[in-house]
Amino acid sequence: MKSNHTNQEPVSFNGAAIVLAWLFPGVGHISIGQKRRGLLIMSGVLFLVLCGVLVGGIDAVDHKNDGLWFMAQVWCGPIVIAVDLLNQSLIAPLPVDEKATLVGLSHVNEMGTLFIAMAGLMNFVIILDVIQAKKGDDFELRSGSKERRAQQ
Repeated sequence: MKSNHTNQEPVSFNGAAIVLAWLFPGVGHISIGQKRRGLLIMSGVLFLVLCGVLVGGIDAVDHKNDGLWFMAQVWCGPIVIAVDLLNQSLIAPLPVDEKATLVGLSHVNEMGTLFIAMAGLMNFVIILDVIQAKKGDDFELRSGSKERRAQQ
């Protein structure tokens, strides 16, 4: 039985796409010509981050008190770092009685933390995907080439 891997082109390493994928989810794929895939990635990751912040509050990202969770969340890039900076500058220095009125409590905060951590881990997998992705190999290109082969 012959393997299909012999007909494939070698994948070139694109460091810029990897950095772009971390800086803003989806932009790494857009930079290599996978616009549709990049926009879908962007909307999915940003939706999870936004929902996490809306559900759990900006204190759902806290590198001081939730270090392990932050390691997963930081894969979303500067967006999560900015939320953490907001938390550390606006919420953390407040006295306990004022802070209690501004933060997400108990399970609600935990759900927000989990949403953002899921977004970070999802973006980690997306960064791994952009490492092996081919330039211009978008969903539309693949479906269009299948249609052309079927017509011939």
